Amino acid sequence: FRKGHAPRAFIEKYYGEEVFYEAAIDHLYRPMVMEAVEKSGLQVISIGEFKIDEIGKDKGILCKLNVVTKPEATIEGYKGIEVTRPAVEVTGEDIDREIDRVRERNSRIITVEGRAAENGDIVTIDFDGYVDGKQFDGGKADKLTLGAGQFIPGFEDQVVGHSIGDEFDVNVTFPEDYHAEELKGKPAVFKIKLHEIKVKELPTVDDEFVKDVSEFDTLDEYKKDIEKRLQEQREKAADSDVENQLVEAIIEKVQAEIPDEMVENEVDEIINSFAYRLQSQGLKLETYLNYTGQTTDDLRVQYKPQAERQVKVRLGLEKIAELEGLKPTEEETEAEYQKLADSY
Repeated sequence: FRKGHAPRAFIEKYYGEEVFYEAAIDHLYRPMVMEAVEKSGLQVISIGEFKIDEIGKDKGILCKLNVVTKPEATIEGYKGIEVTRPAVEVTGEDIDREIDRVRERNSRIITVEGRAAENGDIVTIDFDGYVDGKQFDGGKADKLTLGAGQFIPGFEDQVVGHSIGDEFDVNVTFPEDYHAEELKGKPAVFKIKLHEIKVKELPTVDDEFVKDVSEFDTLDEYKKDIEKRLQEQREKAADSDVENQLVEAIIEKVQAEIPDEMVENEVDEIINSFAYRLQSQGLKLETYLNYTGQTTDDLRVQYKPQAERQVKVRLGLEKIAELEGLKPTEEETEAEYQKLADSY
């Protein structure tokens, strides 16, 4: 026979009528299950074992399906929950700190000549270190910010006061908790040569500075804008803090037998969302896991507490909405769709 044109009776005679059953079930399974779930009125969160009780050309298919359903949650005492909203205030010091951050971003590094090194300077040095008269690894043309505490205690203090071209010794003792075992607690001598002194020059805060870093023309306008932005940020943070307090209170009040499948589904959602964010940054989840030495199972363990919390919050809020008869309008639903679309 040509492919696909063998008579059914011929195939059943040679292979038995059961030869078609598996293909028939594969074809019918999804619509059959979806129809049964819809008719049941159950809120199914996971489909489990599928068992065939009867099957035959004249009998049709009789099957049983085990499903995990959404639990019935209860919540009491959700009215009258008391929370504390943090006080919101923007001070002159806050505004100055914000301006200082902008100054830092717009600073420039300039070479200093004709004076000795001071705290705050960025120096370029060569150094060789010795412990018990034996040399260990040193550094060439290393950059060091004096006074920043980047190196062994006392090292930077002894560089202060020296000028470009100076060669001198620095005597220090390695800390007891130093990372190199052979150097812990040991006195050391560093032979130093100072090559260069630089300093970070910050721009003067005036109207010209404001014009360079913003759309405003005067310092007063700029400060008012900073105050407004900080106020809005802190108001949002305070609102978020109140919301978190309410959510935590709801979690404590929700009672429900939450099936493991519901938590695992939520973990899947969290990981999928995480993978999407990575992808938007040009990184695959598999690559991230290789970089961090983790597995997908490690992520599942890491995110499980978050998933449990989110499931419980959702059950609690849905129950409150049910008890209070709260339903979103079509406009509110569309606005939420738009918000989600914008975020992606």
